[in-house]
Amino acid sequence: MENSTQKGHPKGLYLLFVTEMWERFSYYGMRAIFTLFMVNALMFDKSLASTVYGNYTGLVYLTPLIGGYVADRYWGNRRSIFVGGIMMAIGQFFMFLAGSFYTDVNLASTMMFAGLGFLIFGNGFFKPNISTMVGQLYEEGDKRVDSAFTIFYMGINLGAFIAPLITGGLGEVYDKEGLIVPAMFKWGFLAACIGMIISTIVFELLKNKYIIKPNGEAIGAKPKKIEPAVDAVKEPMNFGKMIQWIFISGGLFVAFKGLMGLDIVGAFIYTLCIVAPASIIVDKSLTKEEKQRIWVIFIIAFFVIFFWSAFEQAGASLTFFAQEQTDRHLFNWEIPSSYFQSINAVAIVIFAPIFAWLWTKLGASNREPSSPVKQSLGLFLLAVGYLIIAVGVKDLDPSVKVSMFWLVTLYTVHTFGELCLSPIGLSMVVKLAPVRFASLLMGVWFLSTATANKFAGDLSSLYPEEVKMEKSIPVSAFAFDAKDTTMNLSQLDSNTVKSWKMEFANHTASVRLLSDDFEAEKELGFAESFKNKLFGIEAAEKSDSLLGISIGEVSKNEVSEFTQKLIVGSKPKFNYTMFSNADGNMLYVLKYEAGKKGSEDAKTIEVWNIKPQKPSFLGVKIENLYNFFMIFVFMAGTASVILFLLSKRLLVMMNGVK
Repeated sequence: MENSTQKGHPKGLYLLFVTEMWERFSYYGMRAIFTLFMVNALMFDKSLASTVYGNYTGLVYLTPLIGGYVADRYWGNRRSIFVGGIMMAIGQFFMFLAGSFYTDVNLASTMMFAGLGFLIFGNGFFKPNISTMVGQLYEEGDKRVDSAFTIFYMGINLGAFIAPLITGGLGEVYDKEGLIVPAMFKWGFLAACIGMIISTIVFELLKNKYIIKPNGEAIGAKPKKIEPAVDAVKEPMNFGKMIQWIFISGGLFVAFKGLMGLDIVGAFIYTLCIVAPASIIVDKSLTKEEKQRIWVIFIIAFFVIFFWSAFEQAGASLTFFAQEQTDRHLFNWEIPSSYFQSINAVAIVIFAPIFAWLWTKLGASNREPSSPVKQSLGLFLLAVGYLIIAVGVKDLDPSVKVSMFWLVTLYTVHTFGELCLSPIGLSMVVKLAPVRFASLLMGVWFLSTATANKFAGDLSSLYPEEVKMEKSIPVSAFAFDAKDTTMNLSQLDSNTVKSWKMEFANHTASVRLLSDDFEAEKELGFAESFKNKLFGIEAAEKSDSLLGISIGEVSKNEVSEFTQKLIVGSKPKFNYTMFSNADGNMLYVLKYEAGKKGSEDAKTIEVWNIKPQKPSFLGVKIENLYNFFMIFVFMAGTASVILFLLSKRLLVMMNGVK
């Protein structure tokens, strides 16, 4: 063919390159600051932020199944990409609004979840359709196709590289005291929104001119309606089997949601992860050889879940680690923690040609590892990366920050693992899947990625916290609990709480409580020896004790200087007073505007749990970061060994497919 000897590429490839680059800029840019925004602006705890992150990234990989179906049957690639782009731009704008109104947590959370919904469904229409258009630019047998996809994926990595640098530079901003400025997150989200708008406009303006086949025919137009053959026999729907699978799905969903305590999104994704493969493998039309090949896809997909669930900690727990436990100072500049998410993209560009050369070299001497062995190696390298950082934090005091070396090394080693595992999956599905099940099995493969991302969020929620904010509330909404007689977060109505005040100038507190079974007006006097322990900003760094207040007593509770600094920073920019509840577990921080200590202009009371319960995984308590990172070492390492031991058997089951 003439095209098979042509040099250079059609201009449509570079249009798709730019379109995908800006879309990935939008996705990775938002992701780089997403968990930071939830924790530092909306004051979500890390567990909740990780859960939301996992739900978002998990659903992002599910909706392409819907978008691909709609494009193939009704809209075509072009319309689907345009609609998806518009929806994602709207989603990013909602994120900008959430950042703009972050002080109103309820409103900001509503805006954020609306934005995530648009992003999830928009990605479903955009993502599966643009990649398929690359191959259609060339005639069948054109040797330029492989290099075309290489160029296209460079666009993905270019977008992934510059995104955290720009959105992180705009959104993750610190003041002179080293405290993050929540009001700046909106500009990072706005940059992601602009990137998505550029992607959509460029594609829409130039698609008719450049997204065409070699013969000039438009690519991705609305599909033609195919009339069924006159003699075609329509297979009757098996309602019995459908009801059976509905009951199985319902049972699994209830088990995941009710018995295991997962959220709705997690229960839904994990249920699909089991039901979808099971419904395919029991098909009676499959031959023994086809079943064996499909089992290979399922087994590899299962192990891939462990890889991506650990790899995708980049946007969650590893970002927390970068912000809180990593010394990010370079000369006089403090590197934003989101910048570390660019390391993977840079390493891909640098090392991908080296790995390609290595596999080619080994293949020439018939020593190239099989696909299962490569994937086993990828999991092993993932475990090595986490082992490196686990060593770096072992026996480390939480108040000490580690060198950037540990995090940079982890990301680089993880990239080596990705280069062993990632390029193989899709081609393996195409080679092993029976033609009539190709789309379904490709869907199962993407479902495994969705499951991995959701699992990544669940694992990130195990990140151990030294202190944990329970709530930030207006002073007017704060009250003592009459029944428990200890200070807590009970929201008593106005009839119950007649009046209350705390006068820090003379170290007294009074409260009037009225209810059906309790009526009292109590003034609490502070013992003279404790007076100086109820402190403002001047004494904060030196104090190791706080007052605990209950309805009938005042007690002394120990609070370390490190704990106080975790809550207010080493150089607070506000005046504040701290006090604890009677048992010393909860710390209340009453913040004042600068220069207005003791006035009625205090903004909020933050309630901190200074003895939070440590999470557990498979019965093992996660006491510190070393325990946390070792989860991934054992998980990825065990998966690597098992997959390696299965590799020979899997090769046999592949029945000659390389």
